[in-house]
Amino acid sequence: MARRQRPFARRTLEEASAVARALKEYNGGNPWPPSEVAKALGTTAKSTALFYITSASRDYGFTDGTRDAALISLTDLGRRLVYPASAEAERTTLHEGFRNIEVFAAVVDHFQGSSLPERRFLNNTLESEFNLDPSWHDEFVEILKANCKLLGIGDNYSADTFAASDGRELDSIPDSPETTRTIVQIEGAPVCFVIMPFVERDDRYESGFFEEVLRSLHTPALESAGFQVRTAMRSGSDVIQATILRELSSADLVLADLTEHNPNVLFELGLRIAEEKPIALVKAKGTGRVFDIDNMLRCVEYSANLWPTTLEADIPAVATHVQGAWEGRNTDPSFLSILRSQSLQG
Repeated sequence: MARRQRPFARRTLEEASAVARALKEYNGGNPWPPSEVAKALGTTAKSTALFYITSASRDYGFTDGTRDAALISLTDLGRRLVYPASAEAERTTLHEGFRNIEVFAAVVDHFQGSSLPERRFLNNTLESEFNLDPSWHDEFVEILKANCKLLGIGDNYSADTFAASDGRELDSIPDSPETTRTIVQIEGAPVCFVIMPFVERDDRYESGFFEEVLRSLHTPALESAGFQVRTAMRSGSDVIQATILRELSSADLVLADLTEHNPNVLFELGLRIAEEKPIALVKAKGTGRVFDIDNMLRCVEYSANLWPTTLEADIPAVATHVQGAWEGRNTDPSFLSILRSQSLQG
């Protein structure tokens, strides 16, 4: 029996738009071989990551051609996306790309926004009404939620106006596929690069949880510890971009949030460990251990409630942990040195 194909893009709008933006930023909007697109995105020509992101860009309608094509080129929609006349025109173009995936549009229209029912009822609807295989549900919901968040689609959704219920403007679209954001700027202060999930994959955490963790916990804690705070502007991307690689190598300190054992975060943490530069580990209470990483290196836990009373205790705890990692950067053993020592003892 033939294998069923997913009827939805396997990458978010934000991730997929990076392909069109790479064509604009690095090749003047002209068609480009996939190998060159791969370099611009910080991945390799034959990688699965390039296949998925170029396929998603095609499915949203931004580009023609995927990883295995001779060339990847902008479509009319893609040109409108990367050469917009206004912020509103860019927003409209992204929404048009979203609705090019019929099942995304149909589910949002069905539920009148992004407020989805309890998961067991949602799963029933996705299977019975939209013919989505149960094995796809987690992936589908994750990507749908990320797209709705980017577009500002909430309750009171209207297919005609697609306005966010709180009236916010779309201001979080990166200008290029290689963008980081400085959240706190303190002249002359050391830089802490935060690596953490940006899309919730676990039903224990509501949509927007990690954004709130960054805003209410990590940022004030790092600012209190005297650091400039930087983070990547992307949500769960599997494409490890050149700017992120540079930040992982050059940042004075990296704060790694291990909550949900996000594979991107763990991969980025591995790259930082290889640099043998200071790292501070944190995670929400209830997060399991990651191999020997948070057995060998101290990991501070914070309350996932994010209540004012818990933040009152957690912010100084994270700040103290970060200061300790920074002050011990020249004396505390690195993860690799601990491993080497154990291997010699063995």
